Order: sequence, then C-alpha cells, then structure tokens
Amino acid sequence: MKALHFGAGNIGRGLIGYLLNKTGYEVCFVDADQKLVESINDRQQYVIELLNENHTQETVSPVRALHTTAQNEIIEAILEADIITTSVGAQNLSRIAPILSKGLLTRKQQSKPPINVMANENTINASSQLKEEVKSVVSAHDMEEIMSFVGFPNSAIDRLSLSENRSEGEVALVEPYYEWIINRSEMVNKDLPPIKNATYVDTLKPHIERKLYMVNMGHAATAYMAHLKGYPTIQRALQDSRLEEFLRATLQESARYFTHIHHMDEQEMDAFIEKTVDRFKNENISDDILRVGRSPIRKLGPEERLIKPAQVLFDLDLPIENLTTAIAAAFLFDNPEDEESVTLQSYIDDQGIEQAITHFTEFKETTIVSKIKSQYLQLKKEQALKS
Repeated sequence: MKALHFGAGNIGRGLIGYLLNKTGYEVCFVDADQKLVESINDRQQYVIELLNENHTQETVSPVRALHTTAQNEIIEAILEADIITTSVGAQNLSRIAPILSKGLLTRKQQSKPPINVMANENTINASSQLKEEVKSVVSAHDMEEIMSFVGFPNSAIDRLSLSENRSEGEVALVEPYYEWIINRSEMVNKDLPPIKNATYVDTLKPHIERKLYMVNMGHAATAYMAHLKGYPTIQRALQDSRLEEFLRATLQESARYFTHIHHMDEQEMDAFIEKTVDRFKNENISDDILRVGRSPIRKLGPEERLIKPAQVLFDLDLPIENLTTAIAAAFLFDNPEDEESVTLQSYIDDQGIEQAITHFTEFKETTIVSKIKSQYLQLKKEQALKS
C-alpha cells in the first residue's frame, strides 16, 4: 500500500507518517524544504524520539520524498496512492489544491479506485476546507468528476511534535500521547485496513472542538499569562502553582461548553483536564512561550480557541472569568518578532483596547467587551508595577 503525504514537517513525520507506516503504507512525502527532502531520500527513513524519560527512538521506513516543484512526479504519486493526507498548515491548503486537483482528475481519467484525501491541520474541518480550495481551481464539471470518486473525510489530530537536527538527520521529537480521530461517514474507500491506533467516529465535531477549545485553548491561555510573568516555557510556567491553578480553572470553565453543548460526561471531562495538565507539565518537553503564543490575531478570531467557548458560555449565562482573563492577556502579547503581534499592538495603540476587542473577537455584547477591557487594564497595571 502507498500513501502520499503533503508536508514533511513535525506532525507529518511525527504523527501522520508514523501511523501510516505502522499500518503498512510506504509513505511518500511532498515538501518545500529541499534539504529535508534530500535527507529523507538519502536515508529512506527517519527517526522519531519520544519525549519520555527514556527518550525512546523509533525508525520509520521505507519512506521517500518529493520536492513541491517536482510536479510530474507528484501527479504520478497521486495516481499510485491508496490514501492522500496533508499536514501543511491550514493557510497553505490553497497552495496544494492546483496539483492535487490535476492529479485527481488524471486519476479519474485512468479509472483508478476511489480514494480518501484527508487534511490533518490544526483547524476545524480542514478536509472540507481543502475540498473548497480544490473546487475553486477547477470547473463545475471537473469538481463533479472529482467528487464522484474522492472522499474528503475530516479528522482531528493531537500530538506535540518538535524537531532537532542531528547527525542522523532531522529527528521528530514527539510526546508519548497522540490522537488521530477520523470521520468514517465521509470516507469513500472503506476497504483499506484501518489506520493503526486511529479512532474512527461518525460524528467528529465534538472531538475536533474538544481539541481546539480545551487543549489548544489551555495551551494558549497558559502561554499568554506566562508571557506576562516572563516565563520562557510552558513547563517552567506551570511550576508556578498560581499559573497551574489558573490553567485548571480555565479548562474547567471551557469544559462546561462540552457538558452543555455536546452532553459529554462531566467525569470524562474532569479526566481529560487532568490528562491535559499532565501533558503540559511534561518536563521532557521545552515548549517555548513565544511559539505557543504566536499569531495572536488568528487565535482571537470568533470561531477560535479562546473566543468561541467564551461566547457560548456567556450566552448560557455560565462563568467565563478565567477565559476572559486569558483573552485579555492575549491582547497584551507583545512580541516584536511576531508579525501578528506587531499588527495587534499597533491597532491597540491607534484605536484603543475596546475597539481592538470588538474588531478582532467580533464580540457584540458590551458586557463581555467591558469585562475583557477591565481585565486587560488590570493585567497591564500589574505588568507596569513589576517593571
């Protein structure tokens, strides 16, 4: 069996490629990093290292890689593939849509079997987004052809994955915990063996939202509060009992979104909170605050990790004290090396914090905007007193 995967980055190698290989697929990566492509092809394998006490290593093989400019070879790989996956970043899905659509149409012309194309990105319904990107670059007739034999099953992924350059090439450093949840109801080819250790469900939304509004939310909330206190990493920040308490309280607030909207079991959510806190505290990981907090404008969007649960809980008249504090801290994320942070701070300087809150979060209620503004001013005052 053959798998084609767009994106040989940390998640591509550390989760998707790893599990596809475990399932028995020969994995071909497509990536824009020429050095990484050459490294994979020279060795026909790569190493992942678990961020546990023993730093356990595993070799993933056989693998190969293609550079994004090798258009003919990519189309040939699309023709040969039994499954196509991505982890390129949601913002880059539009870049792969032209070559993907061309390959899929060629595949249709050659009467190849139905195939699933799965985008595994850190966003809700990434495969549906990729389908729309494909739709935007082909005619209505060609899109009908593609949809007649291609499935775009959505998925939810979760694994902290970093990388490090070593003598054996670029090593993917991954936490022991991982999750890959796939919507089987959107699949067109169900004859292939299930991906090893992936979970198949018929309704994906609760699982995607749990990742975004619990794990990603908690990660970002910790980063923004830790940044104000000058901590360099998530792990160092959570040695501060006050910050760990804040993280737990924020997760407990957001958990009510799931018990009220998706009717998830309260004890199950409590266990999920404990697992999430333990993951964040893993001292074998050095999770840089600036990396976790990057792109604050995106993370302050109305459907995003901090804003959506706060809005829904506010509408349900449930507590959002900690969530709004985290949002306020996000507006104070000032990193001159981060383009979105620079834009955000410039907007606040020009328009004021109240207008910034309304503009970026799209909150309409004055009560919630005032609450965030008040907490912003309080956090800013505390920051000024320290310096």
